[in-house]
Amino acid sequence: MKLILFIFLFLVSISGFSQDLNARVQILSPQIQNSNKRALDVLEQAITEFLNNRKWSEAQLQPNERIDCNVVITVKEWDGSSSFKAEAQIISTRPIFGSNYNSTVLSLNDKNFDFSYSEGQTLDYSDQNYINNLSSLLAYYAYTIVGLDADTFSKLGGTNYFNKAQTVLNNAQNTSYMGWKAYENTRNRYWMIENLNNKSYAPLREILYSYHRQGLDLLSDNPSKGRKNIADALPALSTLDKQKQGAMFNQVFFLAKADEIISIFSKSDPMERSKIYNILADADPANISKYELLKNPK
Repeated sequence: MKLILFIFLFLVSISGFSQDLNARVQILSPQIQNSNKRALDVLEQAITEFLNNRKWSEAQLQPNERIDCNVVITVKEWDGSSSFKAEAQIISTRPIFGSNYNSTVLSLNDKNFDFSYSEGQTLDYSDQNYINNLSSLLAYYAYTIVGLDADTFSKLGGTNYFNKAQTVLNNAQNTSYMGWKAYENTRNRYWMIENLNNKSYAPLREILYSYHRQGLDLLSDNPSKGRKNIADALPALSTLDKQKQGAMFNQVFFLAKADEIISIFSKSDPMERSKIYNILADADPANISKYELLKNPK
């Protein structure tokens, strides 16, 4: 009996520590001539294990429910030892109900993904304080990915995770590494999490829910209703853009969704395509050349 109880508690403890991310990490170094690139392979593995072997959320996920994400780090400069200047592309996706399609939720380029790492170093991390820039960068994006994913399944469901990403950012305010501070530029980690935690942007976070849960997830069973719900959600993007011109969150949303929205409505009737075109041209003029496809679909 005691053995059975022990096994039961052991299995419960394992399930309680199921991980949240299915991260694929790739490190590119096209400009680096250093012949000891084995160290980059070690770094790639260390980052992969850091992201995939930690618990980032309270949710109990099955292995097939883990959030798919890609982290592509391009090393621009490396001293051959521990100092890296790099940029990173962060992409996360979400499966759509009743289909084999994965929708991009986050697609972001971080131009200041600089860090220090020595081969074989353990990537220590604490929510309470800043230890090193690499683990802080990875934790920040892990919480952001989990938070955005949660927002697509329930209204404002990612709030707790965005608060944790804010804590990571706050702990990094005294570091000399760039990307953590408000005054450095308007498109960095500071402004991303500021927007996500700013109540003024709650309508855009709610659009993430309407767009995915009430829109994309219905397309396989009820395409007309799914498209209608997406179309009804989009006008709020234009309103919010006028209130907060040049805000980072709006731009991140369209970077992930512009091509997808075009694909969804490309086979709609001319009146609906025209309506969607006008909304998108107003809310996202930077991509207006893409939206021209809605006027004349191939």
